Formats: sequence, structure tokens, C-alpha cells
Amino acid sequence: MAKLYFRYGAMNSGKSTALLQAAFNYEERGHRVLLAKPSIDTKGDRSILSRLGVTRDVDFTLEPDTNVLDRFQEHRTRVIEAFGRDVSALLLDEAQFLTSDQVDDLLRIALMDDIPVLAYGIRTDFRTVAFPGSRRLLEIAHSVEELKTICRCGRKAIFNGRLIDGRFVFDGDQVAIDGQDVTYESLCGVCYLQESGGVLNGRHHTAVG
Repeated sequence: MAKLYFRYGAMNSGKSTALLQAAFNYEERGHRVLLAKPSIDTKGDRSILSRLGVTRDVDFTLEPDTNVLDRFQEHRTRVIEAFGRDVSALLLDEAQFLTSDQVDDLLRIALMDDIPVLAYGIRTDFRTVAFPGSRRLLEIAHSVEELKTICRCGRKAIFNGRLIDGRFVFDGDQVAIDGQDVTYESLCGVCYLQESGGVLNGRHHTAVG
């Protein structure tokens, strides 16, 4: 039985690099894979960009209202017709931007079509709040694996700090794609609290008693 895998980590933990390596490993052994990502991720347009400089186009993108099962079967049929063999895996980048229903469809692909699904993404936003796609993946994935990176202090980074024009911010829309004005820094819990002034999820700690 195939499984749904969720591999998550803070920013700069090598998620896209790991995805591209997994795709390479499949193909080196003669298998065919499909790569996809949510359309909201505009970095590289239709490409997956690794911070090591490796780039690869996805086979398809997903809008929030896209039926994942239909889109997958469409491209799966194309692979079978072109190469005479089925798809061996579906790999998704930036899976945190998927809807809960789309994540449910990933599980259906793994279980009903017996095709492994490898989803890569971050767990929480810059306010330490889970993305809907990540929350659902944590709930239903067969396998959950953390890809680790380090904070500037040397501790393990678990949070994603958002900077606008070089200054940390802790309110705003959940989604702001990394770009010229908006950047992100992976932080451990201690450094995150130091930068936020103790704020988590937009709220200050209130002492009791």
C-alpha cells in the first residue's frame, strides 16, 4: 500500500532540494514522477527553486479550487500514453498552501491509486499559526518527517520570522511570498520570542495570579 508523506521544516531547511533529489532518485532508476505546487507560490512561476541553484519545472500547478484528483489523473494519463508506464510517485512543493480538501485528495491518491505522495512544506506561518494544508497533513499523513535547519544562534530553528524592509513584523496576512520587500528568517523559539517581544500567535503572554 502506498503512503502519504509529509516532510516539513522551517524556511531554508532544504525542502525543495530534498524534493528534487527524491525526483532524481526515482528517475535515475527508470521511474516516472509528477511534480506539482500550488499556484499561489509565484517564486519561479511554474518552477521549483532550490536554494542550491537547482531548478525544475512542475508538471502542473494547483489553484485553491482545483480538483486534485482530476488534475492528477489528467497528467497521469499523459505519462502512460507517452511512456507506456504508470507514474511511480507524485511530489508536491509548498504543500502548506493546499486546502484541507486537496490534502484529503492526496491521501485518496495514495490509498486508492496506490501511488506514493510526497508533500513538502512548512508547518507554521510567521505568527506560529499552522497553515491549513500543513495542519491537515499532520492529521492524516502516514509519515511525518522534520527536515532540520539551524537558527542564527546555533539552536534548531522551528519558527519562520517575517521581515519587511529588514524589520521583523508579527501581524499581517498569512501568505506573503518571499521577494524583494518581504523576506524570512528561520529562528529557534528563544530568538523568535526575543524578536517578537514575547508575542506568539499575535498575543502577549499574560501572567496568572
